[in-house]
Amino acid sequence: MRILWVKAGGLLPLDSGGRIRSYNLVRELAKRHRVTFFGFHAQQDNAAHAELNHICERVLCFPLELPEPKSLVEFRQYATGILSGEPHSVRKFYRPHVASELRALLRKETYDILVSDFVFAASVIPWDIPCPKILFTHNVEATIWKRHYDVASNPLWKLLSWREWRTMERTENGYLKKADLVVAVSNADRDVFSRVIPREKLAVIPTGVDVDFFQPRPAAEEENTLVFTGSMDWLPNEDGMFYFVEEIFPRISRQVPTVKLIVVGRKPSRRLKALAAGDPRIELTGWVEDVRPYLASGSVCIVPLRVGSGTRLKIFEAMSMGKAVVSTTIGAEGLPVKSGSDVLLADAPEDFATCVVRLLRDKAQRQRLGAAARHLVENKFSWFSVAAEFEAAMERCIRASHQAPEALRELLSR
Repeated sequence: MRILWVKAGGLLPLDSGGRIRSYNLVRELAKRHRVTFFGFHAQQDNAAHAELNHICERVLCFPLELPEPKSLVEFRQYATGILSGEPHSVRKFYRPHVASELRALLRKETYDILVSDFVFAASVIPWDIPCPKILFTHNVEATIWKRHYDVASNPLWKLLSWREWRTMERTENGYLKKADLVVAVSNADRDVFSRVIPREKLAVIPTGVDVDFFQPRPAAEEENTLVFTGSMDWLPNEDGMFYFVEEIFPRISRQVPTVKLIVVGRKPSRRLKALAAGDPRIELTGWVEDVRPYLASGSVCIVPLRVGSGTRLKIFEAMSMGKAVVSTTIGAEGLPVKSGSDVLLADAPEDFATCVVRLLRDKAQRQRLGAAARHLVENKFSWFSVAAEFEAAMERCIRASHQAPEALRELLSR
């Protein structure tokens, strides 16, 4: 197959769950197919994409002048587009020259299939071209913003979240209808999308993990250490950390006074830095080249998210390293895990704290939970297996595009 992979926001460095998922799929698919990567992203990310030349047949990257998240410039851009009816998170990536470059490429080259990686790339794609098109959704973006709205206490943030939720819902649903096939990462996301498009237009491709890279290191575990990994400029992660530090961490520390928390992830906000500065038991690492030493040091890995959609790679990475994980239901949403067997799930602050304390005090239980978690991902969720499923979905989509209209639904549903 000749595959055109279109992505906004960059593919490298591998510092977010979406990038990790996309990179590993592109890497695996490029071993067997001719992949062209077409990306547009912040200027400072440009140099990292040179690595893709060793993976893909062709790489086209277009750096954009994007403001820093939550900066005054970004707020100004948001304000200028508030009457546009488009979500800011999609509109900020659209540039006419990028759309023109993509259309020009499609006039010169022929591809068997085009992949819009996230809905954020969809605005530059010429949806009228005859090439079959897949919308690869890592989340239900509208659901994320609805959950921000639900938990927001600041009136202005609640209003902005409401607007982003409603405009994203319209935009996301519109692109779902335009795509020939929509790939979701969980049954939960598929069920949400099936309210908008026929179920036959949907395929579920699970999240994977590099089980050779993320190997258990039991000797590195440090006593009473909690670890959270994730990009701290992704709002659900930041919200989860504030929730944990304010509502859960004090309950744990009353029972385990020596407990400490390591938060591993790029670009923690000034507000989060200020919160951590007031407590010497909390460490913010910022961006790190390799998360494995931090995961290995953890007694327990935590995922206290209240907002989100899709699936969290951070859980699979921790499980692959044989770590005991405590998560909220939303944090583990869409993953094939069972509370008490592979992870522990708890939503109320007191329940979450109880689960963490129990694991901190019981090394044997931590080891049993971690061993079961490693067994699950090792046997079912390697990137090789996940990419094979993605490849099969693309092949079905290509075949369906050549069928008579009445045969399309039957073929896509196989």
